Amino acid sequence: MRRVGTDFPLHGTGQQGDAVGLPDGRDTSGGRPVAEQVVRVGVHVTFLRMENPPAEPPPAWPQAVSLVRLAAPSVAFYRYLYATVGGAHVWWLRRTAPDQEIASLLADPAVAIHVLYLGGEPAGFFELDARGALDVNIGYFGLMPWAVGRGLGFPFLRAAVDAAWAQGPRAVMVNTCTADHPRALPNYLRAGFVPLRRMREIWDVPVRLGLVIPEALVVK
Repeated sequence: MRRVGTDFPLHGTGQQGDAVGLPDGRDTSGGRPVAEQVVRVGVHVTFLRMENPPAEPPPAWPQAVSLVRLAAPSVAFYRYLYATVGGAHVWWLRRTAPDQEIASLLADPAVAIHVLYLGGEPAGFFELDARGALDVNIGYFGLMPWAVGRGLGFPFLRAAVDAAWAQGPRAVMVNTCTADHPRALPNYLRAGFVPLRRMREIWDVPVRLGLVIPEALVVK
């Protein structure tokens, strides 16, 4: 799902953007304001909702895994999860956020980061956001690239759904977009989510981030 990890050849390297301007809009020579170089990325976003917990038992995991809710995740570890899971899916927005903003998010008791471990190393993560009224939003969800194709996706999604419902919400929300894995939307529908609406979004993704953006998503 799109971050919110999501994140993305136009093949930006990041060096070009850094040579033109810094993240705060200054160039490297005189502090003059400059327009940051961006790539315009066009996606279709589907918003989904689940109003009742799943009635069927959760599927079995294909391998021995552990799922851990992080008590006090560090900014560095969160950035690692976000960048690695979302690197192929244009997860970009939180890459631009300063450390203080990320730290404040992680310290919020209404935000929960759960990490999937396989063989002792992180295999994926999801982020539950209960800051919005009565609902819980699965803000980010995904597997590490090396963990894709091992049959973990749907059991992991069900674990995220169950963790969200354990908080006692009115409903569970999620969204996905055309930058995400092609199985994302079918898996959400299989899990019991119902589409609410679909809309077009255009993102101005900074070139300095160095994200690999599929040519089909680039707005000409």
